[in-house]
Amino acid sequence: MATRTRRPDRRQEPLSRERIVSAAVELLDTVGESGLTFRALAERLATGPGAIYWHVTGKAELLGAATEAVVTTAIAGDDADATPQEAIRALARGVFDAIDAHPWVGTHLAHAPGQSPMLRVFERVGRQVQALRVPEAAQFTAASALLSYILGVAGQNAANGRTVRPGTDRTEFLDAVAAQWAELDPDQYPFTRSVAGQLPEHDDRAEFLAGIDLILSGITARQ
Repeated sequence: MATRTRRPDRRQEPLSRERIVSAAVELLDTVGESGLTFRALAERLATGPGAIYWHVTGKAELLGAATEAVVTTAIAGDDADATPQEAIRALARGVFDAIDAHPWVGTHLAHAPGQSPMLRVFERVGRQVQALRVPEAAQFTAASALLSYILGVAGQNAANGRTVRPGTDRTEFLDAVAAQWAELDPDQYPFTRSVAGQLPEHDDRAEFLAGIDLILSGITARQ
């Protein structure tokens, strides 16, 4: 009788909070917040829901941890050799790119202003506002204006991306919108008509960073 050779057991990476959070980020990117269930996460991790509950207490904690993981990576740059303006631009660019890649992050940040991920961004912005030697009485306003712009524009950009059907050609889409703007009533929309030709050529990221520069110019001009 032939002897059966026993295959070695497949080694599996042990389940950890980091693995769970990483899988949650992937699931959120794929199916969105509504698809983030412990059953779906357990299937992705090839484990049972009970094992996940050992590391996280529920969906709210999991969403917070996933958001913090993305935000922490986005703002992980070293500001040591940068000017305050350069540091703020780099942080803004990192958050913009992170929300563009993970649209659900912007929504969760907006709904959890007192939690750690939002505070991390606010703290980093605030330190650079202080480095700009903004008067103490104006520091909160300056940091809040920057934070609101960063999260607001980044979130709107991500939302705009979700409203366009997959596979839509960006140039064709913007050309069509520009054509609609050009046909608006000239008495009611004189400005919108005048900039319609710039719409198809604009770059969302470049416009976002230009807005950061405008805010920084205003902050420094008031000193």
